[in-house]
Amino acid sequence: MNVAVRAPAVWRRLAKPVAVIGAGIAGLTAAADLERRGLQVSVFETGRAVGGMASSFKDAEGYTYDFGAHFVSNRLARALGASDISHTVGHYGEAVALAGRSYSYPFGLAASPRYAASAIAARLKPGAVDNAADWFRNAYGAALAEDVAIPLAEAWSGAAATELSPAVGQKLSAGVLKTLYLKAASRLTGRAVCNGYSHEMPESPGVYHVYPEGGLSRLLEPTMQQIGHRIALESRVERIFVERGRVVAVRVNGHEIGVSAAISTAPVHILPRLVEGTDELDELGQFRYRPMIFVNLRFEGRNLLPDTMLWVPDRTQPFFRVTEAPFSMPWLAPEGRTQLTFDIGCEVGDAHWSMSDEELARTCLDGLCRIYPHLRTRYIGAGGMLKTPFAYPVYLSRYEPRRQEFARDTGIAGFYSIGRNGEFAHLLMEDIYWRTLKRTQHVADYVGRDV
Repeated sequence: MNVAVRAPAVWRRLAKPVAVIGAGIAGLTAAADLERRGLQVSVFETGRAVGGMASSFKDAEGYTYDFGAHFVSNRLARALGASDISHTVGHYGEAVALAGRSYSYPFGLAASPRYAASAIAARLKPGAVDNAADWFRNAYGAALAEDVAIPLAEAWSGAAATELSPAVGQKLSAGVLKTLYLKAASRLTGRAVCNGYSHEMPESPGVYHVYPEGGLSRLLEPTMQQIGHRIALESRVERIFVERGRVVAVRVNGHEIGVSAAISTAPVHILPRLVEGTDELDELGQFRYRPMIFVNLRFEGRNLLPDTMLWVPDRTQPFFRVTEAPFSMPWLAPEGRTQLTFDIGCEVGDAHWSMSDEELARTCLDGLCRIYPHLRTRYIGAGGMLKTPFAYPVYLSRYEPRRQEFARDTGIAGFYSIGRNGEFAHLLMEDIYWRTLKRTQHVADYVGRDV
């Protein structure tokens, strides 16, 4: 009797698709994994193309640029089935522009007597940690925290370091011995060994940076071949319906569709407006994302910066980071030329957000030439300008307990939130992939559970 009653309920749930909202790397990974498990999946993408922020653009002049900074490991490329089209990156490094000098990161800074002494003092007598500013002072010493870490954190977050949770520092914490080991391995192997780019999987000399021929979006081509038939483009999910604490349906372009579960990659602060039938997610409406502008400028020559990425903790500058991707990946620009990408933290509608492309290019060029005056004569023009209102989750202390709670569980049966925006987490591409697979295991368990 029990079997006769329960079996139809299981069948009804299995007959309904799992709705995946968003077709970036997280959404496509989730859909492909669920389909491999034999579950029916429907992917709804608001835009006209897949990929989300894992997108690249190549123009007629031969320049390729990404939507923000992305780091791809050979392990991720292999997992996505894109190893054959991925180039090995031979070198990757970071530097800091500070008071008219450039320091390699982290060892050039560590070699400074002032910073070294301050760091030792902090280790010998650590202070209380109530916010990100405290965390930086304890981790790096007061001198380096005040000169570098705090200004950079405030530039990319748009908030005072005293208002940020200490969790901001967690993604930055890599052991000195591990860093030394992996840096040495990089020199010996001639490959840009990953260091600090994956927390879900171990890093080793065998895990190194790669870049797909033709741009980041090509990473997703093998996945698209598997599940392209499950994707509906220009399909806006207008509502997620919850009844008795359980997801039951979604409304897409005005049509209601029954679902067995729903997986969202949307920024979490919009979920209170999207989810109907519960107030469980109302507090998420206060969560903030940092908007960003990425400005691409082109120059004659190569290796114009001291290394691939230059951090700029100068509060008078409009940008906090400059990246010369062709320094590490020469195929991204025509021979004898390079492209620099400037990251500007802003707010939607502010002075920078409202600038024309010409004004943004001039502002970045002027700022760069305050650091390296000789580069003005090498400037040959602006490339693409990209803007996103949802670049970085901002870990404000006032909602940190709710953030950690949401990271464990959405509080709604059958509803899951994945990806950097969906988890409201400082995640890079490889961690997004592995964390998504963990979530899809939970989805599969939920959908297949007897009721």
